[in-house]
Amino acid sequence: MRPPQRSLCLLLVATASLAALYLHLWAPKSPPSVDLRRPPPEHLLPPALPPPARSYPHVPFRLKEDVMELLPRNGCSCAAEPGPALPLQRQLFGQGPATDFADAFAPDERPRAQRHREREFRRHRLRVQSPADRLLIVRANSPLEFPSQGVEVRPLQTVLVPGLSLQATGRATYQVNLTASLGTLSVAAVVEGVELRGEGQPRLALAAPRLDHLNRQLQFVTYTNTHFHPDTADIAPRWPPVQFSTDGHDAAFTIRIRHPPTPRLYGPPGAGEGGDDEGEGEGGYNISALVTIATKTFLRYEKLRGLIASVRRFYPTVTIVVADDSQRPEPLQGPHLEHYLMPFGKGWFAGRNLAVSQVTTKYVLWVDDDFIFTPRTRLEKLVDVLEKTSLDLVGGAVREITGYTTTYRQRLSVRGGGAGGDCLRTRPGFHHRLAGFPACVVTDGVVNFFLARTDKVRQVGFDPRLRRVAHLEFFIDGLGVLHVGSCEDVVVDHASKLALPWRRSEGERQYARFRYPAARDGSRSLKQRLFFYKNRFKCMAGN
Repeated sequence: MRPPQRSLCLLLVATASLAALYLHLWAPKSPPSVDLRRPPPEHLLPPALPPPARSYPHVPFRLKEDVMELLPRNGCSCAAEPGPALPLQRQLFGQGPATDFADAFAPDERPRAQRHREREFRRHRLRVQSPADRLLIVRANSPLEFPSQGVEVRPLQTVLVPGLSLQATGRATYQVNLTASLGTLSVAAVVEGVELRGEGQPRLALAAPRLDHLNRQLQFVTYTNTHFHPDTADIAPRWPPVQFSTDGHDAAFTIRIRHPPTPRLYGPPGAGEGGDDEGEGEGGYNISALVTIATKTFLRYEKLRGLIASVRRFYPTVTIVVADDSQRPEPLQGPHLEHYLMPFGKGWFAGRNLAVSQVTTKYVLWVDDDFIFTPRTRLEKLVDVLEKTSLDLVGGAVREITGYTTTYRQRLSVRGGGAGGDCLRTRPGFHHRLAGFPACVVTDGVVNFFLARTDKVRQVGFDPRLRRVAHLEFFIDGLGVLHVGSCEDVVVDHASKLALPWRRSEGERQYARFRYPAARDGSRSLKQRLFFYKNRFKCMAGN
């Protein structure tokens, strides 16, 4: 080898070694995996009214039936409330005074529907539970014990207040006071030897010569909400917390007032809305009953038909929903295919909203209209992740015609910026690996091929003002709402975009004009305005 060639080779080797060392030192180290799998049923939230930490079985009491009737029970009845029956009530209002929804099912259908509903409800509770919902009792560092969190009442209803007690000795009379702001205080039972003042009022005083009798009485204290103000608590500056006091000591705690969110369960209530999701397909999942594929198309019918054909090869009965804002729509026909037309050029995000609005299954798979399913596009794997973890959305990977595969994992963070607005930062990568799923990680944004819970996608929505180029904006709007993952072992192919300019059809040229707009069309300015005003961002930075 000639000396100049030898020097060049040595220089290249040294440069490559330094580059590898730099990348090794600079690249963020991957954190350990975190287990987001759902806990077993026995780890559900504790019951709303757990047994008291200290019991006083020797202290007699007498229940107050009028207050007991107000407390929630482990069961409810939809019996008609007493009152005069209106003439022609069913004809005028469409139903009688009470309706039993189980009557909509044939007797042989009810057990299966009940089992399926309760299974889905258990999964729903496991997914939405939060440590902030658990009942915590502050033990008596001062003489007062009280609940620090976890006490909740429905608007205008009544609940027992758990965890109240006084731990003091050496007094001739033991006395405590309770004061509420958005409701009244009472007792569900009367304990012998305890003096009560202010029952049914915002201020309740309790006194007794014996501490055990007083504490037994405190276990029957009830709170009734009297101000209809859902999703609040006695903690805002306008309303002080519930006060709990005794001689020389004061404490405060909150009682949350809200309607618990009504669950949105997806299942087989009737024909045409899916089937039982057990016993079919890989992993026991009936993909046709669980997943709807949604896409938005504009002028690219040849690409779209290729997508549909590839889906039918692997999932012949999965429903495909197409939103179409082409100027001259072409007919799309076939089983399990829904084609929805829009005004011409209505836009990318508007079409995504339309497509998702028509989904009736638990999950929606979003795909571009130029994707191609292959044997590696195994939706069962994505379903398995969402069924077994607390994630709301999980992306796959897209393989380009060049062989390059992308997952487009993005980490998003917002830092408070005061009156000038907040600062958004985007970084490629992920937060941690997902325990139990070696090919999956947890991140904030993924490629435009993802499976998601239908109700969570609708909750975030797609801003219809973003008519052309947009994607990450959906995940920015969903920050704090969507729990996002990404799995690199579920791959969809991207149809080739390579075409000679003189061989493009008029439809392809028109699509390109819309898909890649000129800078003067204002789309970039619109995005910046939305970030500034809608999201209250001052700036965005990334690397």
